[in-house]
Amino acid sequence: MKTILVVNDDGINSPGIRAAAEGAKDLGKVIVVAPAVQQSGVGRSMSLFTPVGISKVRMDRLDAYSIDGTPVDAVIVGMYGVLKRAPDLLISGINIGENMSSEATTSGTVGAALEGASQGIPSIAISIQASSEIKFEAVQPEVDFSLAVRVLRGAAMHVLREGLPKGVDLLNINIPERAGGEGIKVTRLARRMYTTKVQERLDPRGRPYFWIDGDAIYDAEEDTDVHTVRRENRISVTPLSLDFTAPVPLERMKGLEGILR
Repeated sequence: MKTILVVNDDGINSPGIRAAAEGAKDLGKVIVVAPAVQQSGVGRSMSLFTPVGISKVRMDRLDAYSIDGTPVDAVIVGMYGVLKRAPDLLISGINIGENMSSEATTSGTVGAALEGASQGIPSIAISIQASSEIKFEAVQPEVDFSLAVRVLRGAAMHVLREGLPKGVDLLNINIPERAGGEGIKVTRLARRMYTTKVQERLDPRGRPYFWIDGDAIYDAEEDTDVHTVRRENRISVTPLSLDFTAPVPLERMKGLEGILR
């Protein structure tokens, strides 16, 4: 029987991880390991200087564990601490809020999938588009995960059966809030999905602090994930690689070898 490790960054109590686990449970033995609390935006952060506590939790007759750590910790603890071996597939999500463009590297959802891929596990990150009012709520409102679960099941079955193509380490899937009828599109990363801003404020003692935020970018070049999800209302599947090396002939960079004189 195939073994599937399900993690997320929204926390163990997110309805998205329950939807992912429920959708995958008949594809193999599902193990859920997730942070105890919301961990959005932590990327590939790992707990190196603090112990990672773990507690078994009840989740619809599934083996599920809550950890005092990050999404990447969940992958490592799930693989080496709970399973004692590599699973056949890692699923990270279903995240409430899209994770697109090169900024996806800040996402704990994508960060966990990157960690899974670096451990040699075929990995899928999946997110559903949501407004800021929904995705940053402490108590998540009702979200319809039915389409995301269908896409996830299809992707998971494909990866378990066929594996990932050579050069592809993970899939980053984003589901539009109101998907049209044109199905799935394979895309590339857009450059940005948010502008970056800071708001300067004063605490009650008059000391300044900054609140980091930004506005969504609603369009990008065609065939990118941002354009596909936010303009075309289509499902985006972006194949990603762990190799961040710039796709230029290395001969063009030989001048760098002479900078130390």
